[in-house]
Amino acid sequence: MPNKLPKKLETKFLSRRQVLTGAAGLSAAAILPRSSLADWKPTETVRIIVPAAAGGSTDVMGRLLAAHLQTAWGQSAVVENRSGGGGTIGTAEVVRAKPDGQTILVGNPGPNAIAYSIFKNLTYKPDQLQPVSNMIRIPNIVSAHPKTGIKSIAELIAYLKANPDKLSYASSGVGQSPHLTGAWFLQLTGLKMTHIPFRGAGPALQAALAGDIQILFDNLYPSLPQVQNGTLTGLCVTTPERSDLAKDLPTMRESAPELANFDVSSWFSVFLPKGVQPAVLEALNLQVKAMLERDDIKKNIAAMGARADYSTPEQFSAFVDAETKKFAGIIQKEGLQMDVQ
Repeated sequence: MPNKLPKKLETKFLSRRQVLTGAAGLSAAAILPRSSLADWKPTETVRIIVPAAAGGSTDVMGRLLAAHLQTAWGQSAVVENRSGGGGTIGTAEVVRAKPDGQTILVGNPGPNAIAYSIFKNLTYKPDQLQPVSNMIRIPNIVSAHPKTGIKSIAELIAYLKANPDKLSYASSGVGQSPHLTGAWFLQLTGLKMTHIPFRGAGPALQAALAGDIQILFDNLYPSLPQVQNGTLTGLCVTTPERSDLAKDLPTMRESAPELANFDVSSWFSVFLPKGVQPAVLEALNLQVKAMLERDDIKKNIAAMGARADYSTPEQFSAFVDAETKKFAGIIQKEGLQMDVQ
């Protein structure tokens, strides 16, 4: 579920006027040669539904996509924030939309992988959405309060084996990606820690900084600056590869044999309502690819600590299916069930 960007990045990314005006200064030809794009274009204003509040990575990617499409297609593209229900309210709106390519969803793991297993009263199913492409992936990060003396995942494992039930870990909430990251780590290692959920990443971070909670599972931001200034001790990132913004931090996979297949990230992606015509799907997919190949977009993505992750609709469909099954296994083993609120 979406992570909150640090203030510096919020200032850089979240001015809607700056994003749209800057992109409007580029011609469609400058973005990608016309011959490489599909023929379909929208005939009305494009609605880009962001199922989260303004300020997080889902919103940032939605606005970057809107600016790009507006320039490339010569048609207005408007971001509509529809937060609530862990992203499911906005997602359900797209499911109900006409499959004409003019309503687009910016997705993330919450409503598009985790929700299917954790919510008892979810109003939509995976086959009601057409995956288009992923855009970016951002690692989660695990850190410890310095007073614990724990400096690596290997040391955390050793401590938990010697001191079962002595540590607690914080996350941004039950069923959020950081919570399930911690749950999976404990499932794979056969260890125990008490989970303390908070209402958002900010309160969880403050509890960790105060030493009230010893271990923190979080999105890369807002924890990374605290790791870099030494107020928290970084233990690992959760993607298969290290983060370019924290190259000294090992991956979870590097830390123990039982974690060799560990892979959790926050991903931000593009979906359409099921039933769109192939030409529409192809056109939008190619525009996502074109956007991710732009130098200015590459710089923005790098500043977020993210990696570009373009995929064909077939590749992305397989990825979403695998993510859904992975989280379903974790959730089932944890015995988690919630109602959409």
